[in-house]
Amino acid sequence: MVPEIPSKIYQRDIIQEILPYLEDKAAIILLGSRQVGKTHILYSLYSHLLSQQNQVYYLDLEESRYVTLLNKGAQELNNLLSEAGINLKQKTFVFIDEIQYLARPANFLKLAVDHFPHLKIIASGSSTFEIKKKTEKALVGRALTFEVFGLSFKEFLRFKEYQSRDAPVLTDIKRDELKNLFTEFALYGSYPQIALLAEKGKKEKYLWQIIDTYLKKDIRDLAYVQEIEKFNKLLEILASQTGQLLNVNELGRTCALSEQTVKHYLFVLENTYIIKLVRPFFQNKRSELFKTPKIYFYDSGLAHLLWLKTISPTLMGSLFETAVFSEIIKKFGKESVNFWRTKDKKEIDFIVRDKNKLLPVEAKINFAKFKPATMNYFCKRYHLDAYKVVSIEGESIKKFGAYPWEL
Repeated sequence: MVPEIPSKIYQRDIIQEILPYLEDKAAIILLGSRQVGKTHILYSLYSHLLSQQNQVYYLDLEESRYVTLLNKGAQELNNLLSEAGINLKQKTFVFIDEIQYLARPANFLKLAVDHFPHLKIIASGSSTFEIKKKTEKALVGRALTFEVFGLSFKEFLRFKEYQSRDAPVLTDIKRDELKNLFTEFALYGSYPQIALLAEKGKKEKYLWQIIDTYLKKDIRDLAYVQEIEKFNKLLEILASQTGQLLNVNELGRTCALSEQTVKHYLFVLENTYIIKLVRPFFQNKRSELFKTPKIYFYDSGLAHLLWLKTISPTLMGSLFETAVFSEIIKKFGKESVNFWRTKDKKEIDFIVRDKNKLLPVEAKINFAKFKPATMNYFCKRYHLDAYKVVSIEGESIKKFGAYPWEL
């Protein structure tokens, strides 16, 4: 099967992370929510390998006939390639889009890797919950997983074809342009399809489409939701609380759901890359598991529309903080972020673990709103000499201030 590749594909940064592993035996799996660009990443890799005269084959499991075929086993894939004229004595890169549609994707990949060494499988999957449930144990040592998120701000600028060069000093004109672009990025979120649209009305309409078809249908089905209105209400409340401490009991009372049901829905939403429960920072890592987490949406635009039902032109603090959170996890990884809070309510938004170093980060709409006392206390306690205050308005703080694109 030859995919219909668009004439123009914008390059994603994750491509450079994947390239060194293309010659390894292990299968490559791209995981992430729908609409974040996994298929276009497969297209990029397909085109790259084809340009180097490699044998490539592409399967889209949205076509049910291929699901039926591959559910019979990895041997059927080998037979399909033979029928297509592929030389099975040479290495073949096989792309499988939406592999979660298989009944037993883990077993399929295990057999393909173990028994067909001439095949290099590169697959995508939208439902982390389903894939992890079916693959984690079976694929140890047989698959490499790459998590795909929405666009970073750097990628957003690339998709906008905005000319931005790293410079030690920016003019006021350039800085104002970047501020306006980041505001758009934070208001509408990081889905590639949304970034490519110029009209704000269309952006909002397509965001609603993602909410209605993916969030309120696919995930609802995945979570076996019986009481749809209550689930939808839970989504709206969670969106209004992005960046806040999570109170499961209060959520249950407000939505008339049991604590067990709320926890189940939260588990599904987190494992399908809609929300992230951020744990508090402690020197004793075990303590993090028994303390109240904060909730963040991975996409600020999604949270914005679920919360307010329309896109407000004003960027609110919680959405700015959510956009900064999203930038941090795209740069450092989703397990590298905690927050810090004491019993007397001293608080720092993010404690980022960068290798063996800690970087405290505070997100404020305006630099002028930052008060250094808590940050100084934390730095003194943990013997740190650097932190970041990320803002988009006001005059930057000398040495420690940063605009979102400077993270």
